[in-house]
Amino acid sequence: MNPYRLDGKVAVVTGGGKGIGRGIALCLAEAGADVVVCARTTADVKSVAAEVQALGRRAIAISADVTQEDQVRMAAEAARELGGPDIWVNNAGGLPDATPRYLTKTPTDRWDAQIDLNLKAVFVGCKIAAEYIKSGAIINISSRAAMGGSIKNGPYGASKAAVNSLTQTFALELAPRIRVNAVAPGPIPTENFNQSTRFPEGKPIEDIIGVPLKRLGTPEDIGHAVVFMASDASSWVTGQCLYVTGGL
Repeated sequence: MNPYRLDGKVAVVTGGGKGIGRGIALCLAEAGADVVVCARTTADVKSVAAEVQALGRRAIAISADVTQEDQVRMAAEAARELGGPDIWVNNAGGLPDATPRYLTKTPTDRWDAQIDLNLKAVFVGCKIAAEYIKSGAIINISSRAAMGGSIKNGPYGASKAAVNSLTQTFALELAPRIRVNAVAPGPIPTENFNQSTRFPEGKPIEDIIGVPLKRLGTPEDIGHAVVFMASDASSWVTGQCLYVTGGL
């Protein structure tokens, strides 16, 4: 047997309508999993669900606010219809208004919005996943920003550092029934990344920020790491964060 295959498994991917979430959903499907695609925008989740189905896997599109427990539960119920869930990926996150600010210039309501999206949503997702998964894996999407200080990105960096801590605690609480790990992306030019970063023109971004592997990441880079964490290939791994950053 190929330990990286996910045949017969059912996965939920939050924030799965575009960017990294779309990449994760498609990589899971390519590895054999059926996928519940969950995000706010109905058109986005329907589009990704159709792509999953085109790969020969079953898919259900769920439009939901991932900070609301009753709405996240809809994704879990949809996964139950498919015979799962076995895998749960808490991917939804980002800068809600795509505006980087110094901490001293961050309004309290903007702080709350980032903590809700990047930390509360992971807590809610883990809690519901633990209720529905009999045996399987939870993967939380963290960030390179969790390492050290994060100028003009403080709320996001703080929330992702907290995600790493949350991952470790859930791993202890849910073992041995459910493995809980995190994957931390480095710079990936998603729509949110492009909107919330400002780099000088005329020089590649990877050179400006000094990526040792000399390229930016792709959603598929993160998707492949998630497949590893979801599969039997990582059956003795829990409570860990895998940094997929090009060497940053």
